Formats: sequence, structure tokens, C-alpha cells
Amino acid sequence: MSRTAACPTCLLFLLLLSVAIAGCSRDTAAPGPDDGASPVSGEAPATGLPRTPAPDGARVWFVAPADGDTVTNPVVIEFGSEGVDIVAAGVDEPASGHHHLIIDAGLPDLNLPIPANEQNIHFGDGSSRTERSLPPGTHTLQLLLGDHLHVPHDPPIHSDIITITVE
Repeated sequence: MSRTAACPTCLLFLLLLSVAIAGCSRDTAAPGPDDGASPVSGEAPATGLPRTPAPDGARVWFVAPADGDTVTNPVVIEFGSEGVDIVAAGVDEPASGHHHLIIDAGLPDLNLPIPANEQNIHFGDGSSRTERSLPPGTHTLQLLLGDHLHVPHDPPIHSDIITITVE
């Protein structure tokens, strides 16, 4: 049986996540509805992971396809960004992050690391372009920037939702 080396960034993420989860067992009161705590600002109550401040004016959008486009497979998807440096996951630099593409789903819990699954595609290599085969039909796409640990910024940097039709 062959073994594959684990990604150093993934190992760091798992280590930090396990430490954060262990910290959740402390006997502390959870923020209440009247305490002024926002579910998308400050420290993430569920994990204690700090939220990276979003750079002023940072935004992300789809260069292609455009909202309402009808496309064929493979779908070429290009991401635009402004006011933020796009870097690889694990790179902890000010005013930086990396893309996550959300397909046919809403935004994930903004206080937790962005999950990696069929609806939440990570671009931890710092890329801003992909080709994806999607089933024929209507699909929604949205971008969400994550920091070096895949946690959304505070406030989150995300695109508008676009709808495309795959023939």
C-alpha cells in the first residue's frame, strides 16, 4: 500500500482546529442575542479562531462567466479581486487571502473554516481560474475569500451570487 505525504498547510490547519475544538469544552458562556456579538465579526464563538480583518475596499467577483450566461462543459470560471492579495493557503500576510468557489449552495458558517466538499471548492494554491464540468441545468456560483486558515475575513469578502445555465 502506498502512502501519500500530507500537505503541510493541511496538517497545520488540522492541528489548529483540534486545539480550537478542545478549547470549546471550557466552561464559558456563549454569546447571547443581546450582548452585541455578531456571528460574522470578532472571534468565532464556535472555535475561538480569530477572524482576519478584511482589507478596506476588498472585493471579489466573477470575470467569467457572467450572470445569466448559458455555457457548455467544461465551464471556464475566472475570479477577479481588488484590494486584496491572492496568495496560497497557509501564507499569513496582511491584506491577503485565497478563493473558494461555492456551487449550488449558500454561504457556509462564517465563523468556521470553509468546508471542502463538492459545493465548496478550495483554491489554496492561489489560483484565480478553473475549468469545471457541471451537470446540465441551472447552477448558482459565489466566491468567498478565506484567510491563511480558510476562515472567512471579518467582514466576509464574497461575490454576488450569479446564475448560469449549462447546456
